[in-house]
Amino acid sequence: MTTLARFVVRHRWWTLAAWVVLALAGAYAAPRASDALSYEFGLPGRPGYETNQEIVALFDSGGENAPVLMAVTAQQGVLDDTQARQVAAAVERARPGGRLVTWEQAPSLLAPDQRTGVVLVYPQPMTGAPEPYGHVLPALERAAEEASRVTATEVAVTGQAALAGGGGGGDAGVLAETLFGAVGALIVLVLVFGSVLAVMPLIVAAASILTTFLIMWGLTGLTDVSFIVQYLLALIGLGVAIDYSLLIVTRWREERGHGATSREAIVRSMGTAGRAVLYSGVTVAISLAALIALPVPFLRSVGFTGLLIPLVSVFTALTLLPALLAVAGSRLDWPHRRRTEPDSKLWRWIATTVVRHRWISVTASLLVLLALAAPVLNLRLGAPSNDSVISAGGPAAEALQRVQDAGLGEGLTQPVEVLTRDPEAARAVVADLPGVAGTAAPGQWRRDDWTVFDVWTAQDPATAEGSAAAARIRSAAEAAGHRVGGLPAQDADFVEAVYGNAWWICGIIVLVTFLLLVRALRSVVLPLKALVLNVLSLAAAYGVTVLIWQEGHGTQLLFGQTASDAITTWVPIAVFSFLFGLSMDYEVFLLSRIREEYLRTGSTDQAVVDGVARTGRLITCAAIILFLAFISLSRVPATDVKILATALALGIVIDATIVRGVLAPALVAALGEANWWLPGRPGARRDAHRPRP
Repeated sequence: MTTLARFVVRHRWWTLAAWVVLALAGAYAAPRASDALSYEFGLPGRPGYETNQEIVALFDSGGENAPVLMAVTAQQGVLDDTQARQVAAAVERARPGGRLVTWEQAPSLLAPDQRTGVVLVYPQPMTGAPEPYGHVLPALERAAEEASRVTATEVAVTGQAALAGGGGGGDAGVLAETLFGAVGALIVLVLVFGSVLAVMPLIVAAASILTTFLIMWGLTGLTDVSFIVQYLLALIGLGVAIDYSLLIVTRWREERGHGATSREAIVRSMGTAGRAVLYSGVTVAISLAALIALPVPFLRSVGFTGLLIPLVSVFTALTLLPALLAVAGSRLDWPHRRRTEPDSKLWRWIATTVVRHRWISVTASLLVLLALAAPVLNLRLGAPSNDSVISAGGPAAEALQRVQDAGLGEGLTQPVEVLTRDPEAARAVVADLPGVAGTAAPGQWRRDDWTVFDVWTAQDPATAEGSAAAARIRSAAEAAGHRVGGLPAQDADFVEAVYGNAWWICGIIVLVTFLLLVRALRSVVLPLKALVLNVLSLAAAYGVTVLIWQEGHGTQLLFGQTASDAITTWVPIAVFSFLFGLSMDYEVFLLSRIREEYLRTGSTDQAVVDGVARTGRLITCAAIILFLAFISLSRVPATDVKILATALALGIVIDATIVRGVLAPALVAALGEANWWLPGRPGARRDAHRPRP
């Protein structure tokens, strides 16, 4: 690292010129990369997905594309078949292709009181578009207005597509969310440095983000890349790049305060803080490899692109940042209202208290973490519930609420689709199963020898009861030789594809991370402790996320909507991949400094106190910056992204406070000399009392 630092300082102008070129190229590439992103969620080889593809190929609609519901409510009296035909005629004039069915052909679509009915519409989707029905929803809205006049009823468009397009406010865009996070980060950096030096980590973050977009643009030419990555890349990239820069710049100021010249301080900070940044970034990258190994294309693309975030951030922090410090570091460290010594009186007091009462600290923090993690035992995977999206408000939400209140079945927004050559036999198998609310169009939708018909559940498939009913429908139909598609089947396949393979992928990541930390910390015990604490931190983050989003404690207060009743299927593995590495960042920062202090003093207790005192404020500020980035991410309208942002933000807060502030230092103090054990090596004490470089 010191060799790299000297090289960068020697060629600082060439280094800066190269980064200017990369940043400009990234600024050119960023909008083009965003335009090239994919909105596909395919699961090749899985029966539910393959059935859905066959349904779309045969009928030009449906499959993984949920239906649009034309909710019809009588103004007076009850609904009749003539009104069903009139609504259908208005829809037929508006939609380009696809299929529909009314309560005239499927009585299950008419409520028991006959005052509310549904026309089930499957428009022809736009493949690969951000909104598959975006081209047809305005026409269906006009058809609803026409049908309302003709039938003297209230006709409204609802369903998943209509709810996604209305209600919760517009998407502020990647740029707006990134700027929101950057402003918050700048405020924190100004408080940390008390000088113009606060802008330097932001410059590094901007160069890192733009360069990553440039690489991602090239990646979109080789494979499909999910649209989700643009938010992760911009906001997590912002937080990670600033964190790495913050660590190095803080150490540079500390060395300057000890009398070193700017160049000497750069070399020394790179040899210590730079080394910690390198290992931290590689650890984050390894954890993201979990997504690459999964047999799910869209998650694999998130893994590939997510892998770029820490690697590019590390490369930027280790090359651009030293060059900037060499050219302008001393001049930007003005008005220098903060002392250069990173020692915090508050964190020294906390560390002294924790070390003095180490076993009480260990016991108390473990009990808190286990209590926070307890709700994860009730974790349920699935799509956000109807009630959650209804709570966002709007005409589509009000229409869906009327459909649900009428008792037509909450699963109508995402029915199970059965593809068969014998529709009557298939209907007889599933129609009377527990939890089934109704069936539609057996024998109505035919192509060649194939027929597709819909079955929906009484309860929302996002709930335990609805999910179990959808599983019964699938099992019974497949056992009778029929094929099953629809969103519930594809969601179930997704869970099996991801979490059926997750255990061995996570095991490999843990093993590789352990070996990397053994190399970085020169110890076997410290890496083992770090991994155990990471598992506890992750479990606590999962638990509180379940408490908020699945069980609904605080969802209305924090997000202005009701509980999702389930955690989106892809969120837990994505949280593991990002949070495992990001949490390990703080562990490496803390333990690297504790080890450094141990080598200087030879006392584990003193090393813990000094290490926490010197890194506590740094880790807190770094965590606040990442937390603000995740708050920005939670402003994205999609509920699944909000759930992801919640879990990541909680994980960072829990890790930086309970784990790194109390449990980690208490355990290091409790284990004493055992911390430094490494097979084939007598211990770190032989290196103790070395003069400080």
